[in-house]
Amino acid sequence: MSLSQPRIEVSIGTQKLRLFDGPRLVREWDCSTSKFGIGFTEGSNKTPPGRFIVKEKHGAGAECGTIFKSRQPAGLWTPGMESRTDLVLTRILWLHGLEARNANTFQRYIYIHGTNDEQGIGRPGSHGCVRMRNREVIELFDLVPEGTPVWIGE
Repeated sequence: MSLSQPRIEVSIGTQKLRLFDGPRLVREWDCSTSKFGIGFTEGSNKTPPGRFIVKEKHGAGAECGTIFKSRQPAGLWTPGMESRTDLVLTRILWLHGLEARNANTFQRYIYIHGTNDEQGIGRPGSHGCVRMRNREVIELFDLVPEGTPVWIGE
């Protein structure tokens, strides 16, 4: 599938991520935003709202469940594997804020990414990022280029 005008919208209120092509809704997935709420402060672990773009994409072709540390492959997570940390898995879409209030988003390392807490998808649970199920973030990653507009709203 080729999209001519892709854009992503994330609803914090409904914990949904929607992919549009122009006015047409292409796909909708459950997601998980911050369990600490909405905010912009460095170190707050809050999800920033507003307008963004996908500045960088990392993980193309990586195996589903690949663990990323500093955006580099660092192992493989499999369902059932014990982990008490919030892992960044499978794919990374690194967001850059386009507004004065969220201009620090890129430096805060706010991503759309896969997770080792797939059962928590659909309710707030992240440390600021937008988490998706691993197979679903692969689908999104493959459909959107760098530069894709993103809106995160309440």
